[in-house]
Amino acid sequence: MSSEKSGADILVEALTDLGVEVVFGYPGGAVLPIYDAIFRQGKIRHILVRQEGGAAHAAEGYARSTGKPGVVLVTSGPGATNVVTGLADALMDSIPIIVITGQVPTQLIGTDAFQEADTVGITRHCTKHNYLVQDPARLGAIVHEAFHIATSGRPGPVVIDLPKDVQIASARYAKPASPLRHKTYRPQTEADPTLIEAAVAMLAAAERPILYTGGGIINAGPAASDGLRELQALTGAPVTSTLMGLGAFPASHDDWLGMLGMHGTYEANMAMNQADLILCLGARFDDRVTGRLDAFSPDSQKIHIDIDRSSINKNVRVDLGIVADVGSAIDDMIALWKAKGHKAADTGEWQRRITGWRARKSLSFPASDHEIMPQQAVKRLYELTRHLDPVITTEVGQHQMWAAQHFGFEAPNRWLTSGGLGTMGYGLPASIGAQVAYPGRLVIGISGDASVMMNIQEMSTATQYRLPIKIFILNNQYMGMVRQWQELIYASRYSESYSEALPDFVKLAEAYGWTGMRIEQPGDLDDGIAAMLAADGPVLVDCRVAQLANCFPMIPSGAAHTDMILHAEEVIGEASDEAKALV
Repeated sequence: MSSEKSGADILVEALTDLGVEVVFGYPGGAVLPIYDAIFRQGKIRHILVRQEGGAAHAAEGYARSTGKPGVVLVTSGPGATNVVTGLADALMDSIPIIVITGQVPTQLIGTDAFQEADTVGITRHCTKHNYLVQDPARLGAIVHEAFHIATSGRPGPVVIDLPKDVQIASARYAKPASPLRHKTYRPQTEADPTLIEAAVAMLAAAERPILYTGGGIINAGPAASDGLRELQALTGAPVTSTLMGLGAFPASHDDWLGMLGMHGTYEANMAMNQADLILCLGARFDDRVTGRLDAFSPDSQKIHIDIDRSSINKNVRVDLGIVADVGSAIDDMIALWKAKGHKAADTGEWQRRITGWRARKSLSFPASDHEIMPQQAVKRLYELTRHLDPVITTEVGQHQMWAAQHFGFEAPNRWLTSGGLGTMGYGLPASIGAQVAYPGRLVIGISGDASVMMNIQEMSTATQYRLPIKIFILNNQYMGMVRQWQELIYASRYSESYSEALPDFVKLAEAYGWTGMRIEQPGDLDDGIAAMLAADGPVLVDCRVAQLANCFPMIPSGAAHTDMILHAEEVIGEASDEAKALV
């Protein structure tokens, strides 16, 4: 039997046994025993962030880019509360992270001790599961169980709250048997064969099918993306995706419709509306996709495949719900499709209609000789870096939507963004997490001037660890999406959406030891991007773009998903009076 170890040493050994290579964290009094244990080992690398919220987002970036869980270590009280936004973000977007929080000694819990917070209570509703560890003999098993819960089924965040006395106390640690089997948590991964047979029959009979894909495809691993491509080739169905699913299907493919939803393409939203069969793969019919529920694709049959049974029939009633790992279900559908000898349906008329919708060129934007259009900046960034297969992160706002619209993704795990929670400040630390995972890879953070300020201190983290991330700011001196809504809905009453006191980003970059650059004219765009790519180390580019450019297409909140504003002067579809009034 193994000798006794301190709780801190048990934690570090369990993390090592689970294959953890990197921990993002910030020390404090309630976790000093763990930091001492980290100091005395040489297998796990610690990345010191500048604020605990940055640690959570960096772990998300690491997890989203690698498919492996990200790990966070923070102290009690404010250390724990500072990661709450990251936990909520990871829960919404199904990102596996494990957050280890220090806690005051067990005998002081409930006394309002210095830096005490009810971490378990605070995080109960923004985690998949959480623990307060009170016995060091249970710690090793809890760590392994936490990783199992975070990574199996629908992935998500798990918190382990660890009192300081438990970190110091001694116990024995034995590595649990693998694979771990939980007594009660056993998510269904294999689909019911009779339901797969029904889904294949429905798909084979459809004349206007569409594959509606989401982040679940990415979470299911690269094989799921490969399966999606094979299923599409067999059926000939066009493919659209949520914001979180970009990259699961190649953007260069002829049957790619682009992203759907509030800022999706005209062809994607119209195809969803006019389809006779929607096959939803790892998405959740969220409000940004459906618009007004009673008007969402009223004449289609709907199949929903998702590993989270609570997502099925949660927002949209479907004709066939299948609880399963989406990659496994796709493989089953492919095998049965081939066994039945099905051929792709004659979708000529369907394709002609889609071609007509594409002709609207919904992602077009006005050209300018005297100011940089933000859409053009993203397009040139894509065209000049696509051969390098970069990882792209974003903050949240107009720049995020322009990146989703105009940056083409050919493979999964290249697109890291905050979808469900819409967290400003996500992108810079997420870039750090991705760059830590892939030191030799090009990582570009497309940012807004307002969002990047939310976690700007993490520039120091990139400097300390010599991480060559490139942050490309589309600087319009506004909180752009807020300003756009104020223009369209609130008669251009720009209440607190103008950024009055932005720093000189070039000087700020230099102060942090980065290379700072500014691009101000359209003719300088290509040379500026080339200079960014040529520079060693981290680079921050202040790209001054048109201040009042809006992000179109746009579906007004509460409107039907066909009530689209394509351009400032054009409302499409049977638009409501409210939608028409916006222009």
